[in-house]
Amino acid sequence: MSAEQHDMGVSQVAAAIAEPARTKILCSLMDGHARTSTELAAVAEVSASTASAHLARLKELALVRLHVQGRHRYYSLADKRVAQALEALMVIGQNPAPRFQPRTPDRLQFARTCYDHMAGTLAVLLHDRMLEAGWLEETDEQAYRLSDSGSAMFQGLGIEVQDLSTLRRRFACPCLDWSMRRPHLGGSLGAALLQTALKRQWVTQDLDSRALALTALGRREMGVRFGVELPTETEGSRSQSAAARGALLNPNQ
Repeated sequence: MSAEQHDMGVSQVAAAIAEPARTKILCSLMDGHARTSTELAAVAEVSASTASAHLARLKELALVRLHVQGRHRYYSLADKRVAQALEALMVIGQNPAPRFQPRTPDRLQFARTCYDHMAGTLAVLLHDRMLEAGWLEETDEQAYRLSDSGSAMFQGLGIEVQDLSTLRRRFACPCLDWSMRRPHLGGSLGAALLQTALKRQWVTQDLDSRALALTALGRREMGVRFGVELPTETEGSRSQSAAARGALLNPNQ
C-alpha cells in the first residue's frame, strides 16, 4: 500500500468513526456481543433505515462484521483491533485536566469488558498487583512475559499459558484504560483471565452493556489469589468504584 493510499484509508476510517451515531454503534459493540440493526438503531437513536446505512458503511471499511443465522442478521466489531482503536480514542477524547475526574458511570468504571478482556478500576488493580508481585515482567516491545511464579499462578487458575503463546495475537500487553488512564492487561492472557473470572463466577456480565459485576465469591478470590484489597461493599458497585478509584488516584493516602 502506498503512502497516499494509507493516508486515504486513515481519513476514511476517521470520518466514519467521527459520525456520532456510528460512534454509538461501535462503542455498544465493544462488549463483544453481536446485535441486530434494530437494536443498534435504538442505541444510536436513529431510524432503522439510517442505522442500516451506517452499518453498511462500517462494514465496507471493515469496522464491523455481519453474521447471518437463518433469517437473522447480527453485527459485531470486526476484530479486537477496532476495540483497541476505540479505547485509545476514548483516552484522547477525555478532558486532559491535571486533576482528572472520570465521568464514566460508576458500574462501568469499576469493571467492564474491553472487547474480550477486563477493563475498569478492578482490572487496573489486578494489572498493578501482577507487576508488583513479579508475575508479569515488562519487555522492550510494550509487552509482558510471565515469570516462573506468574506462569505457576495462571496455571493454577486452569489457564494453559503455553497454548496462549501459540495464538496469532499478542500474548500479554498493557492496554490503556480510558476511564482510569492507567493500563490494564490485554492480549490473549487478559482474555483468558476474563473467561476464567466469568466461568468461576467471580464476575457476571450484563446482557445489555459492557458492565461487569463483582460477586461475593469474586471479592474473596481477589484477596486470596491475587492479594487485591477492595473496600467493604456498603452501597454496591458505587462504593466499590469510589473507594477503589480514590486509592488509585491518591496512592499515598
